[in-house]
Amino acid sequence: MNPLKATMMQAVQGMELQSKRMGISSENISNVDTPGYRRKLLMVSPQQTTGDQFMETRVRLDQSEGVRSFDPEHPMADADGYVTMSNVSLVTELADMREANRSYEANLNSFQQARTMYRSLLDVLRR
Repeated sequence: MNPLKATMMQAVQGMELQSKRMGISSENISNVDTPGYRRKLLMVSPQQTTGDQFMETRVRLDQSEGVRSFDPEHPMADADGYVTMSNVSLVTELADMREANRSYEANLNSFQQARTMYRSLLDVLRR
């Protein structure tokens, strides 16, 4: 495979991955105050193939418990009157989203650099 094309494909997949991370963080932030909501995590594993796919992603739920608060009038209260809140930390999600955004930009810069090198190579070959 052409090394510049491979670099561009890896950058594209990196941007897709970071977009997924930002989407999951957005969902988590949207549900920070939803009782019983479990934080979603994006799991990434490298994929050893000869094709264009370099990684595999899947979403799983964070198994840590949310904070329990006493509110016997709440519709989701258990028999003892406690409600389990979400296990989402707003600070963690905002930091994760910021990191995903910066990684997206780094992949975009890598793609643009490879594209520029590819165009320069084509210009040299045309002469």
